[in-house]
Amino acid sequence: MKNQTILFDINETVLNLNLLKPKFMAVFNDESTLNLWFSHLLHTSTVCSLTGNKSAFASLASDALENIAARKGVKLSSEDRDHILSTFSSLKPHDDIKPSLAKLRANGYKTIAFSNSSSALINKQIDNAGLLEDFDQIISVEETGSFKPDPKVYQYAAKLLSQPIDSLRLVATHDWDTHGALSAGMSAAYINRSGTPYHPQYLKPEIIANDMNEIVEQIIAAK
Repeated sequence: MKNQTILFDINETVLNLNLLKPKFMAVFNDESTLNLWFSHLLHTSTVCSLTGNKSAFASLASDALENIAARKGVKLSSEDRDHILSTFSSLKPHDDIKPSLAKLRANGYKTIAFSNSSSALINKQIDNAGLLEDFDQIISVEETGSFKPDPKVYQYAAKLLSQPIDSLRLVATHDWDTHGALSAGMSAAYINRSGTPYHPQYLKPEIIANDMNEIVEQIIAAK
């Protein structure tokens, strides 16, 4: 069975970042700062990947928070920073995650958590979200010294799983991530949690839906 191993991006795809909004509202008086912070974090991680600058994702997250605070003229205390970042490790899954993972596993698929987060952070996130029994394996890109969408991190996952890269499928709510997976030779599925159009310049997966249950239905039907 081709694509019987399914990799899941974690932040936003599996875990609900909206639960951070009250924390950003309390500090910045604007919950939309969450999206600005996360976008800046992804931007800096991509720059580090392209330039070979080995950095920890947690450090980049902290730096991005400091940068956004400075832009907005907000004096960010160490307590505020730590409160926001510690919450990042205890996010809850979207409501459609557990039943979707269970259905895949019941149909013979392996489910893999795959994230830019450090090994320590992603394991803590999965544990705190109550998803340890829903994933067969947890993979962090940490050992590569790079981040998605660098092709080598998808290749790293394939090597770690001892599988050809074209036998794997990534599920993500980030079009840059599905584009990265497709560029590296994986299959992909895009869950549109934000309601925004898929970037027209990116490689587009054949499976696209607004709900993880529908994504899983299409994956099973595609086998």
